Amino acid sequence: MMRNQVSTALEAVDKRWSIKLMLGLSTAVLLTGFLDLKPATALPDLAETEALPTQPRLLEPLQTEAPEAFIQEDYLLGVGDYLRVDVFNIPDYSGEFRVLSGGVLNLPVAGPVAVEGLSIQQAATQVEQQLMQYVRRPYVTLSVLKTRPLQIAIAGEVNRPGTYRLGIDDDADATSPELPTLTQVIELAGGITQSADIRQIQVQRRLPPGNLSALRGQRSSQTVAINLWDLLQAGDLEEDLRLQDGDRILIPTATALNPDEIAELATASFSPDQISVNVVGEVEAPGSIVVPPNTPLNQAILAAGGFNNRARRGTVNLVRLNPNGTVSQRAIEIDFTQGINDEMNPPLRPNDTVIVQRSGLARISDTVGTVLSPVRDAFGILRLFGL
Repeated sequence: MMRNQVSTALEAVDKRWSIKLMLGLSTAVLLTGFLDLKPATALPDLAETEALPTQPRLLEPLQTEAPEAFIQEDYLLGVGDYLRVDVFNIPDYSGEFRVLSGGVLNLPVAGPVAVEGLSIQQAATQVEQQLMQYVRRPYVTLSVLKTRPLQIAIAGEVNRPGTYRLGIDDDADATSPELPTLTQVIELAGGITQSADIRQIQVQRRLPPGNLSALRGQRSSQTVAINLWDLLQAGDLEEDLRLQDGDRILIPTATALNPDEIAELATASFSPDQISVNVVGEVEAPGSIVVPPNTPLNQAILAAGGFNNRARRGTVNLVRLNPNGTVSQRAIEIDFTQGINDEMNPPLRPNDTVIVQRSGLARISDTVGTVLSPVRDAFGILRLFGL
């Protein structure tokens, strides 16, 4: 009896453990299927993994060997510019082209595209619009390989007015040439004169062909007013305008000049490095001499060799041509110990004339010599005949 009870109890325990084991195994199988668990493996070394291939974005073209777009954004294209046009993922539409007469690029398939008077980005957009009828969402990059020479005219109060033909990459780094500035062109024209009004400079600029004037079919223009005095006083670089092809610069004549402003203006970078003045009369080397701007009168006399033994050393005369066309003359007492000042040792202006007169003794000597000259001539004639 006892043995039967023990056997029955053991069978019940075995059943309970069998049921628990089966439930545990079933749960494990379900979780494994749900989580898709896999045997753990060692993580790969990041250095040995390869980057997953990515699809390039449409607006990010692949790198090419085309030259960089090195021209500034304010550069406007014109006839003669040599350009590189790259159409993303379509090399057959890409290439190097010159802007032809009429201001157009003659492109494969797209045909002529007007780009004259446009910036680099505007021209690229124009090419994209032309290609839309052949290519779905084209992406165009445009760069300048070689620029055309720029023609700029300058008139008014400069030493060498006229028309200048400039290559914008002649003096600049080949990878970053820049458009010439107003002050650079003034320097090229020999600098301003002492009569220049730099507060009212005008730059006349032709507008692109797309902005033709309705009147008589002429090309319209705009006038830009420039105040270079603000550049000198406040360092306002916006006043040093970058010029475009066909710009015309007019520098007017000043109606009134402040002596202090004249002295400061003479030291500007767009003023001449040298001026010409005249020192005449009783000096060792009379004539025209070249001196730096704002050279004082005393220094000009010394540059002409200084006084000779016939000179009146106390005073000299300074003759000056005024901006309004009149001529002024004043006597200046000479003191070589004086520093530069407008009363005793004024700074000279271009074409000033310093007159060093004869001393009183030299004047008397010359007068006596003139009076006695006929007598000497008479004695000379008598000696000629042996009398």
